[in-house]
Amino acid sequence: MLQPVALAQKHLADYASIVGRPLVDEIRERAERLAGKRVLHVSATSFGGGVSEILSTLVPLMVDAGLSCEWHVIYGREEFFNATKLMHNALQGSDEDLSEEQWQTWLRYNEINARELSTDWDVCVIHDPQPAALASLVLEKARKWVWRCHIDLSTPNHATLERLRPYLDPYDASVFHMSQYVPAGMDGTAHIVPPAIDPLAPKNMAFSPEDAVYICQQFGIDIDRPLLCQVSRFDPWKDPLGVIDAYRLVTDEMPEVQLALVGSMATDDPEGWDYFNATVAHADGDPDIHIFNNLNNVGAIEVNAFQSHSDVVLQKSTREGFGLTVTEAIWKARPVIGGAVGGIPLQITDAETGFLVSTVDQCAQRALEILGDPALGNRLGRAGKEAVRRRFLMPRLLRDWLELFEYVEV
Repeated sequence: MLQPVALAQKHLADYASIVGRPLVDEIRERAERLAGKRVLHVSATSFGGGVSEILSTLVPLMVDAGLSCEWHVIYGREEFFNATKLMHNALQGSDEDLSEEQWQTWLRYNEINARELSTDWDVCVIHDPQPAALASLVLEKARKWVWRCHIDLSTPNHATLERLRPYLDPYDASVFHMSQYVPAGMDGTAHIVPPAIDPLAPKNMAFSPEDAVYICQQFGIDIDRPLLCQVSRFDPWKDPLGVIDAYRLVTDEMPEVQLALVGSMATDDPEGWDYFNATVAHADGDPDIHIFNNLNNVGAIEVNAFQSHSDVVLQKSTREGFGLTVTEAIWKARPVIGGAVGGIPLQITDAETGFLVSTVDQCAQRALEILGDPALGNRLGRAGKEAVRRRFLMPRLLRDWLELFEYVEV
């Protein structure tokens, strides 16, 4: 069978003081109607990205709510993930489509995983394009099938999308972050469900300033000087090179500012190391540009410390399905500057809960405004945190999934 992911227990009751008792009561009521239903989530990897972070909390909360829920990870080798990374980029707008050989590689690995998929599920939730062919290959293994798309399909490479579309047709429902991501012709099955963060996870739990300072010092950060930080994969869509360019414009006026670029290297992202190396090269040995990844002992606690201690958190994406790192930073009441793309404007109301930018110059200018006016940063941070509390915490996501399961008559 596919590789099951072992998960820690989580309890919905622990979130009541954060999200409010009415939401928790609604979840319990919906869950009673679904008690014992067998739910399987299938994804490409168990660590290194937003999908795995969501599932590591969502699946245990589904179990706590009374569902029989599991999370399995597909099998794939480098040739498969090279093809699916190209597919991911094309679906987000890259001109380069997969070769015929790469399409066949994708399908062959889906066939392998289809054979290993266990059976008798009430609903099977397939995450993203990597295992998207499973429903068409073994429809009988689940009563209902849901495709969950975590990427921005607003301006896809049409050749790639059209080649993928027949494999999406068997799904009973599809789920997108935003209505703008729903391809033409899929409106009838589409549901809009933005993602969410776990406020009790080590990456997001309340952190004392002293603890954040201590951890940042261990990584060579001068805690007495201003810090800009971006937390994201090393990926061209996240534009770490543009972040470095913006930092350089900031230091033309405030030379004491430092930059930290923090990212994780995921098994399903073979381009990650190439872009990590390109980012290091673009930094050109600047001792005030600190570049870290999860292989430098930077895990969830360290990310929390960097975000909590930063004077400004950046997410200068040029494409972004949603941007959970934006949500994480806003939840810590930090002022955030994000690219005006994808799901980031869902989270940031410009000049109210953060700033939205489209260019390097705009990013640098907004950073200078915040650095020069700490009261502005505090105001943006407080307003943003309350917006996240209302809209982007994990119990709301659990409620939305239960509602979807009822809709497809699981």
